[in-house]
Amino acid sequence: MSLSSRTRSTLKAAVTVAGATAVAGSLIAAAPVTGSAASSDKAASKRAKPTVVLVHGAFADASSWSGVVKRLQNDGYPVLAAANPLRGVTSDAAYLRSILDTVRGPVVLVGHSYGGSVITQAAAGDPDVKALVYIAAFIPNVGESAGDLAAKYPGSTLGEAVNPSSYPLPDGSTGTELTIKPERFHQQFAADVPAPTAAIMAASQRPVTTLALDEKVSKAAWKDIPSYAMTAGQDRNIPPKAEKWMAERAHARTVTLDGASHAVAVSQPAAVTDLIVRAARDTTR
Repeated sequence: MSLSSRTRSTLKAAVTVAGATAVAGSLIAAAPVTGSAASSDKAASKRAKPTVVLVHGAFADASSWSGVVKRLQNDGYPVLAAANPLRGVTSDAAYLRSILDTVRGPVVLVGHSYGGSVITQAAAGDPDVKALVYIAAFIPNVGESAGDLAAKYPGSTLGEAVNPSSYPLPDGSTGTELTIKPERFHQQFAADVPAPTAAIMAASQRPVTTLALDEKVSKAAWKDIPSYAMTAGQDRNIPPKAEKWMAERAHARTVTLDGASHAVAVSQPAAVTDLIVRAARDTTR
């Protein structure tokens, strides 16, 4: 069938318009998001909740964070309670850093007791760690150990409550690790925790090496990362004066619980969670 010249002209015009529309549509699809759409994406990213990584200290394990973990998860935070080896600051920090490397996005890093020494070294130079939270914890400077800081002020009764034992080292020599005597654990570590709970904690405590408590940190992340601290007024492991002094030196935003024991994360998980959430919210402002 032959087409008239007028029909052919009409079809040619229709094809031209359709092609132009298709090209324009592809350009719109390929164009970058700008204006209000970009601002909305940026705001949504900024509101994303950071992952909270919890690091326990000596004479404890990751279960000591259970009450805190539950509250953080209920509030929508991704949470990871790491198993701190308690073998030495350098090796423990390297292990924690390997865990941090698996976490995508911003991190709020929380340490209790000796865990404070570990996070202080592990977080140095890590751009994803946006806040450090110290819970009844050591906040050492370069060249300081947990043992140094525990002895800075009087008040710790830990020395008379521990039970030392030997363990073999790879080079054939022996090291010393410490546990708290079960009959002393409640009053020494967790005086404001119900006795049945303290008994379970005593039975499940993880030993810490003397190397871990005596090894000096080589980096101090709190110098570059915003810090928060909770001091425990009835702490018998770390003198409360030492906790306050370290928090002030680190310019940490500090909360003090006058009646709290060293096991404040177990006895007062709501208050501990509140401080962590405060730090997390500050990172998204």
